[in-house]
Parts: sequence; structure tokens; C-alpha cells
Amino acid sequence: MVEIHSTAIVESSAELAEGVAIGPYCIVGSDVKLGERVRLEAHVVINGHTQIGKDTIIYPFASIGQPPQHMQYAGEKVKLVIGDNNIIREHVTMNPGTRLGHGQTTIGDNGFFMVGSHVAHDCCVGNNVVFANNATIGGHVKVGDFVMIGGLAAIHQHGRIGNHAFVGGMAAVANDVIPCGSVQGNHAHLAGLNIIGLKRRGFSRDQIHDLRNAYRLLFAWEGTFQERIDDVVNQYESNPDVMEIINFIKEDSTRSICMPLPESSI
Repeated sequence: MVEIHSTAIVESSAELAEGVAIGPYCIVGSDVKLGERVRLEAHVVINGHTQIGKDTIIYPFASIGQPPQHMQYAGEKVKLVIGDNNIIREHVTMNPGTRLGHGQTTIGDNGFFMVGSHVAHDCCVGNNVVFANNATIGGHVKVGDFVMIGGLAAIHQHGRIGNHAFVGGMAAVANDVIPCGSVQGNHAHLAGLNIIGLKRRGFSRDQIHDLRNAYRLLFAWEGTFQERIDDVVNQYESNPDVMEIINFIKEDSTRSICMPLPESSI
């Protein structure tokens, strides 16, 4: 059974799964697909080739799937794919991809997108993320699983945020953030590990101890960065948590890695 309020406008070719509920004054475009039990509260606009997974709730005045904010977009068929069980609050905007990127923006499951947050074109956002009020990511950004982005923070286009990372409120992030890292400031600098987040996700004391030791070694000021990377690999090559950070650093990227401030105590 599908519930559609009398004031809502839903194109006849839109695909609505069982249990979808569309509230007052919502607009759903012709190429939209809504999964089971998706709920649009009121005044929600969903357009474009947009697919939304089951049990997702979208609050008033969110604008989902409108054309990408890109000067060279010329009406190509591009997609926005949103996973299951997401909470998308008021005034959130999410754009599809572009032909210059992947042609698709992808958002995982169990995300919480607070008021006014924005996901730009060609982004890839993981599972279990939190975007606080007005958090913004530019085009082509990759956000890992269990990432939290604080209020009013902004991620530069083509940036990468590793799994379990934390971005502090109002941070301007111009470089890549390592997995488990915690960054803050304008421009953002690495300020340690996201210890609180790691504890919340069940990382053991031994896991956190190894990550802390690897972090201190990796971001010490003796030797070159490559020499420190080699030292960490030699000591922790069998540790998957540490090697996730190393592999992230080694991966090709258009951005540099966020580093601690020279005066930081690590």
C-alpha cells in the first residue's frame, strides 16, 4: 500500500515500492525510484534519475536529485543513488553526478544528514556517516564509513575522508584525512586520532594502543615522511587497522594528506 497526500505531485512513471508514504506538497519526478517504506514528510522535492533505498525518511524542504551545480552540466542522464535507512533532515541538498566524474553520486546506508548539509556531484559517501548541520562536501569527495563531519565544516572537492575519521565543526578541510584521524581548524590540521569514535565502535584497548603508537611514529618530525611510513610498515605490516592508514596514504590522490601543526604534541 502506498500513501500519497492529495496535495502531493507524483509523476505517473515514478516507481513507488510498498509502504511508501508521501506527505503534503511533495514533488516526485518521473525517473525517481523510492524503496519500501520510504517516507517523505512534507514539501520534499525529488527529481532526476534518483533512487532511494528502503526505510529512508526525508524531512521538509529537502531537495534531492536536482541537476548538479556544475558549469559544464548540459542535461546528461546522471544518477543519484541513496541507500537504506537514511535520515535526511530539513533543507538537505544532494546532487547527482556529472559526465566529467562518475556520472553518479552514491550514498550508503544508515546515514544521518542534519539540517542544511550538502552532498555535491560525483561524491561517494559510505555507511553510518553523520553530517551535522550545514556540513558540506564538494564535488568528487570520497567519505568513508563511520565518518562524522561537524557543523559548518567544508570538504574541498576531490578530497578523501578515511573510515572512522572525525572532522571538527567549522573545519575547512583542503587535504585528505587519514582513517581514524581527527582534524580541526581553518585550514584543517590533523589533531590526533578519533579516539572517542573508535571506542564507540568497539575498537579494543589493544587496537587503539597500536593505532596511537603507529600515529606517533608516522607523524614524528624525525626523518622523511617516506622513511616514517617504511618504519610503520616494518613494525605493523600484520595489523589491518594500521595498514588501512598506510594504504590510504599511498593511494593516488589529487590532494595532500592533512598533517599535524609543527607545534602539535603527538
